[in-house]
Amino acid sequence: MAYEFEFSAIAANVGPLLKGAGLTLGLTAIAAVISLFLSVGGAVTRLWGARWASALVSAYVELIRNTPFIVQLFFIFFGLPSIGIKLTAVTAAALAMTINLTAYGIEIVRAGLESVPQGQREAGLSLGLSPLRVFIQIVLPQAVAVVYPSLVSQIVITMLESAVISQIAVIDLTHVADLIQSRSYRAFETYFAVAVIYLGMALALRWLLDHAGSRLFRGQAA
Repeated sequence: MAYEFEFSAIAANVGPLLKGAGLTLGLTAIAAVISLFLSVGGAVTRLWGARWASALVSAYVELIRNTPFIVQLFFIFFGLPSIGIKLTAVTAAALAMTINLTAYGIEIVRAGLESVPQGQREAGLSLGLSPLRVFIQIVLPQAVAVVYPSLVSQIVITMLESAVISQIAVIDLTHVADLIQSRSYRAFETYFAVAVIYLGMALALRWLLDHAGSRLFRGQAA
């Protein structure tokens, strides 16, 4: 018997799906903004900080990059309450996404900083600029311009991986899909629609960030 696709099963739940997608994008935006600043600070510390500080950042990066995101999420949401730190599901999800994205961001930004020729720094200092101004006005813009596509890709990956936050009852897109499927018993239609929505969000987010980057880094070496 041929399977009959019931579009009505999705049409009746467009509102909840869009609301879940909005939460997913909102958490991604929060994680991206916070992690960008933390990544710059972490990369600088790893390259030029005190030995003990650099070692701590390196250990953090290796820990996060070599453990599953869902384990990190469970540790924050289920583990931290054991020592008196209890977070809401949404807060725990935002924190886990930020911590995860920052670890990858540090390595990406570090690679960008190392790609800027030493002569750029020396030229800035010879003009009488302070080391801080040289870094902020000359080195950092060039470094971020070089690695911006990698940062964009990592942000999109983080958004897609955030589907697991539904496991701690965050009402994101995947959680909404699970609820719809459990009530309608239309798994094919439900997860097909969710896959399409995730695809659309990923493509739109990448286009938006690429467009913003092309304007922000216009004239920068890339």
